[in-house]
Amino acid sequence: MFETFEFINEDFPWFFATLAAIFGALTGSFLNVCIYRIPAGRSIIFPGSTCACGRPIPFYHNIPIFTWLILRGKASCCGAPFSIRYPAIELLTAVLFLWVWLIYSPLVALLGMFFVSFLICATFIDLDHMIIPDRFSIGGMVISVILSFIFPALHGVDGLPIVSNIQSGVSSIVGALVGAGLVYWIAVLGEIVFRKPAMGEGDVKFVGFVGAFCGWQGAVFSMFGGALVGSVILLPCLLLGRLFGAGGKARASGTEAAEAASAEGARGAEGDEAEEVQFGAQVPFGPMLAAAALIYFLGFDAYVDAYFAEFASYFFMP
Repeated sequence: MFETFEFINEDFPWFFATLAAIFGALTGSFLNVCIYRIPAGRSIIFPGSTCACGRPIPFYHNIPIFTWLILRGKASCCGAPFSIRYPAIELLTAVLFLWVWLIYSPLVALLGMFFVSFLICATFIDLDHMIIPDRFSIGGMVISVILSFIFPALHGVDGLPIVSNIQSGVSSIVGALVGAGLVYWIAVLGEIVFRKPAMGEGDVKFVGFVGAFCGWQGAVFSMFGGALVGSVILLPCLLLGRLFGAGGKARASGTEAAEAASAEGARGAEGDEAEEVQFGAQVPFGPMLAAAALIYFLGFDAYVDAYFAEFASYFFMP
């Protein structure tokens, strides 16, 4: 079986790469369901996909990305428009799954797809509701530690089976502790300096998840890289908001439309259950942390790890 896989992968590399992209689009469709239903406390399995008008969606209108294009962004049953965000999430997941497959070994790539999925869900839920559910932070942290013990390749550990498993698991635990601890103390210091909460507990646990999967180097980069990403993105947004008089408010939508499992799937009228978030008063840091974690995992880890190794040798070598 493995010989057949290696033969196909070597002679027809596009075959599994295409499957990875398709799997990513299908996963992105499911993530749309999770992003809407999990904050609402609803099952992500039952009921099946329904339109905003309440009608069930047939399977042939549940084709990720293409259904939105074919139907021109409108539901076939009632003609209600649905947001482009949902096929965009499907396309984003497909591209990231393909990227992970192309740069990692098949085993690490499959594990990386789990990591990417959790980051995407946490990002859009945080954008919509200013929260990161524990299942994506604490749950992701626990799962990452378990996967690290089972698959040492996740942390690049080679050697004897039991020894490498332990080393990989310890690396994951250290990464979780360093990540969560770093953010916690930064939050404490920020609260002392600014006399108000600087970061939420969800961010603390979320960086712990990143550290458990990527190691302590990934956690540190996620924290400081996230701050840089936030500066690059947030400052222009604040400036534009002031220039064009955004009315002081940004809306985070969470509608029945998002409950669809795909392009047409329940992607109807946005804003029905929208939450108003004071523009500039509260900024979700989770998406910035997730963006930095993706940058690290999708190829920048070699440079970051080399920098930390050189830094350690400079200070600790005799």
